Amino acid sequence: QLQLVESGGGLVQPGGSLRLSCAASGFTLSSYDIGWFRQAPGKEREGVGCISTGGGDTNYAASVKGRFTISSDNAKNTVYLHVNSLKPEDTAIYYCAASSNSCRRLSGAPIRYEYSYWGQGTQVTVSS
Repeated sequence: QLQLVESGGGLVQPGGSLRLSCAASGFTLSSYDIGWFRQAPGKEREGVGCISTGGGDTNYAASVKGRFTISSDNAKNTVYLHVNSLKPEDTAIYYCAASSNSCRRLSGAPIRYEYSYWGQGTQVTVSS
């Protein structure tokens, strides 16, 4: 059974950093692309970035490029989202999701309907 579990969210001050984790089980991470999404209250879920875990290629939304970085540790079957220089508008529930090859095919921010398997999300709150 393919499963994704996010962790690492929390309350952080503006300008701070967090490392979010997405632990995969039931499948080999290198066979899938992993996307990160976020959903703020009252807003649509939006793509933040993605990684092709087999080759290491990444794509990011323009709004986070230069502040957010995605990496993977295939030995641990885990993908990370490093979030830096956080702003109050980054407050949201952050989700990871798996796709067979969307990040390899498409540039830019990941597209929600391309991803079939989802985690439950982790809350990030940026506030002083």
